[in-house]
Amino acid sequence: MASVPSLSAQVQQRLDAALSSALPEAAGADPLLRRSDRADFQANGMLALAKKLGGNPRELAAQVTGGVEQAGLIEGIEVSGPGFLNITLADGAITRTLAARYADARLGVPPGADPGTTVVDYAQPNVAKEMHVGHLRSAVIGDAVVRMLEFTGEKVVRRHHIGDWGTQFGMLIQYLDEHPQELEHDGGAASGEEAMSSLNRLYKAAREVFDADEEFKTRARQRVVALQAGDPETLALWQRFVDESKVYFYSVFGKLDMDVRDEDIVGESGYNDMLAETCRLVEESGVGVRSEGALCVFFEEFKGPDGKPTPLIVQKSDGGFGYAATDLSAIRDRVFQLKADSLVYVVDARQGLHFKMVFETARRMGWLAEGVTAVQLAFGTVLGADGKPFKTRAGATVRLEDLLDEATERASAVVREKARDLTEAEIAERGAQVGIGAVKYADLSTSAARDYKFDLDQMVSLTGDTSVYLQYAYARIRSILRKAGERGPAPHPELALEPAERALALHLDAFGQVVTEAAQEYAPHKVAAYLYQLASLFTAFYDQCPVIKPEPPLAVAENRLFLSDLTGRTLHEGMALLGIRTPERL
Repeated sequence: MASVPSLSAQVQQRLDAALSSALPEAAGADPLLRRSDRADFQANGMLALAKKLGGNPRELAAQVTGGVEQAGLIEGIEVSGPGFLNITLADGAITRTLAARYADARLGVPPGADPGTTVVDYAQPNVAKEMHVGHLRSAVIGDAVVRMLEFTGEKVVRRHHIGDWGTQFGMLIQYLDEHPQELEHDGGAASGEEAMSSLNRLYKAAREVFDADEEFKTRARQRVVALQAGDPETLALWQRFVDESKVYFYSVFGKLDMDVRDEDIVGESGYNDMLAETCRLVEESGVGVRSEGALCVFFEEFKGPDGKPTPLIVQKSDGGFGYAATDLSAIRDRVFQLKADSLVYVVDARQGLHFKMVFETARRMGWLAEGVTAVQLAFGTVLGADGKPFKTRAGATVRLEDLLDEATERASAVVREKARDLTEAEIAERGAQVGIGAVKYADLSTSAARDYKFDLDQMVSLTGDTSVYLQYAYARIRSILRKAGERGPAPHPELALEPAERALALHLDAFGQVVTEAAQEYAPHKVAAYLYQLASLFTAFYDQCPVIKPEPPLAVAENRLFLSDLTGRTLHEGMALLGIRTPERL
């Protein structure tokens, strides 16, 4: 089914036609249409156009106004101020367009005109280490970006670039080899928490020996060499650490209601076989040069405190490979093997300089050629109430599982307080959906680049810009529809609309445009802002326009149920794009 253009698109088409007819020399000019509190829409492009053509903006606006076809769409159009066009739509046109949205499973979100392939690199935990609050944003933001891109038609390749290589594994493997009884003590952890508890215990024991015994330290470093060389016994022990860590990762991601698949996890080790060739290509091309034995790429635009260019070290002077070699190899794989048009890295803003240099190196190498883009979707820091990086009261890093469990517990208390006929099992289920949704929404309702304060009391509040407010709005709509009895949702274009109905309807019409823009800009916070305004407009509509009681005339009731149902579906779809569930009852 072809998507019906939004109201703004329909108005834009008529303005474009009028502009081309009245002012042929202005064909293709943008009328700059936007929502307005003075009318349904306002076009203020006449000011710029008059300046360009050397005319009077009010006279130009009047010429255009006279040529606008109004039938079936526009109730009135007038010139105001220095040449603004204030446009009021016909009630029937609004309802008819929303009726088309109602029949559209995509709710007016058009599929991408020219979809491509995007690799999204997000949720990058480290093997043998617990996930903490610092891992939250990459996972939550990346998941929402993936959902939005897929919904708009893009082919998305997920990549979880886990830290599963390096010197710490030589230490762990050597310790386990010299203390085989630890394998028996471990017994094969089944749950995520048990798996990580086992790894933590091993890591602490290995670190204690590593720091105290120089001979063990030497053997551990030799193990790193054996690991890199592919020694079967060493690889088998390394694989054990990776497998147990994955059990833990899946446990945490499961609590976050994220779908993380084994085939999407391609860590540092996945590019190990490419590192030497990457370095050879960089050096032979002349993009990289040897400096004190290390292979470096220099950039005049990136300088250190001493004023000298800051190098990207691709290969260390001892022959070892740094993060740059791995990241450049990943770009080669993603561009030439996965055929990606776009690479999106959801990574902490503090790694900005590293990625600027990696991307520029890839461009110099021709790996990021025309038509292939790479961007870092940099995110800020999660702060505590004191405005400093979020820590426990003892000053330790907050474990992500503890944080999620506390959010679920707080939300369950809120649900229990409001619940009338829910069992304890249902309260627990709703509590998890509300608590995890609260954590995700607090993150996603903030622009990724900004820091935000982690305040659970505010996150699970029923008022204000929270996911709980949106979830309760959805649950209220579902309750209204259940109570409607024989009266069902049905659009009635013949009816005049109340101001609150118009405001809600016009906002519903904008869903497709908002989702499209948010996906193109990798900006889930725009969807969150839209949904909060939608829930607020629905609250005003429900307060001012009776739906069930006092009982309105049949056609009016059906039309208001139609607006309610479309609002509920839009909330449900929008929240799903953010990775947040919408319970039917709360």
